[in-house]
Amino acid sequence: MVRTIISLDPKEKAWLDRQARRAGVSMTELVRLAIRHMREQDQAEFHELLERTRGIWRKGDGLSYQRRLREQWP
Repeated sequence: MVRTIISLDPKEKAWLDRQARRAGVSMTELVRLAIRHMREQDQAEFHELLERTRGIWRKGDGLSYQRRLREQWP
């Protein structure tokens, strides 16, 4: 693991300590869990975006279109 130092407002640190006690974990573990949760949520949102936008291209073969555009590049 990599050690990281962060600066927190005293009120934020107190809140974080209370949340860790309620969860029965160390403050450090709570931060790890929060980061893991944020990453999973970010991944889920990305996959949801892909699902919502799949199939909206209606101008033929997308790869052929990209190649034609790239041929115009200097």
